[in-house]
Amino acid sequence: MRRNKKEIKNPKIINELLETAQVGRLGTLDSDGYPMIKPLNFVYADGKIYFHTALSGEKIDDIRRNNHVVFELDLPITYVKADNNPCSAKYLYRSVIIKGRATMVEDRMDKIFALKRLMEKYQPEGGYGDFPAEKLAITGIVRIDIDEMTGKQDI
Repeated sequence: MRRNKKEIKNPKIINELLETAQVGRLGTLDSDGYPMIKPLNFVYADGKIYFHTALSGEKIDDIRRNNHVVFELDLPITYVKADNNPCSAKYLYRSVIIKGRATMVEDRMDKIFALKRLMEKYQPEGGYGDFPAEKLAITGIVRIDIDEMTGKQDI
């Protein structure tokens, strides 16, 4: 990181961001070598990132071709207006960037684990019921094993 003073060194802050951010962005390479970014819902559980997806499509094709991915999330805090100097305008934020390897989760119990954690995150009050077998069969779960994680902030 070029500006070390912006690095988040406290793992509790990084974990809090991973647990509370509502949207993350997955970066892959497409078949022509172009970077692709997809926003998605996700959950951070047991030191890994999980998200649900269709079993086919661009994102899955990219992962199957090259499972090295990046994952980004951010928390915008506030905009600071310029005061007679446009260079003094800035946005205060916290962010996390992850480099890792994405894998399709095949085990039924692992899929249910990830889906339950997703529901607990996005519908903490419960009331969502069980996961029907026919839906589990057509739902993909991707797990990102984290190789490197960096937090950055300007607050």
